[in-house]
Amino acid sequence: MTIDDIRREIDRLDDELLRIFNQRAALALQIGHLKKELGLPVYDPQREKRIFAKMTGNNPGPLDDQAIKRLFERVIDESRTLERIKSKGI
Repeated sequence: MTIDDIRREIDRLDDELLRIFNQRAALALQIGHLKKELGLPVYDPQREKRIFAKMTGNNPGPLDDQAIKRLFERVIDESRTLERIKSKGI
């Protein structure tokens, strides 16, 4: 493979990640609406711990578990922010 071939594959994966991130965000919004209806808090530390444990447990590398945890912390934090903003009608 050439550098250009590898970069094209990275670009393809970036496009896929973008689609997946937005799908995940849309689902988080649905959960946010349900949480609001049910009077549940946006932040669920136990759920987040389970996600981190699952993702690090399933991690084949080459990223180490701490890198995976940091990535998912950001994804979850952005989802939480979106839930809060949308639940306030902003």
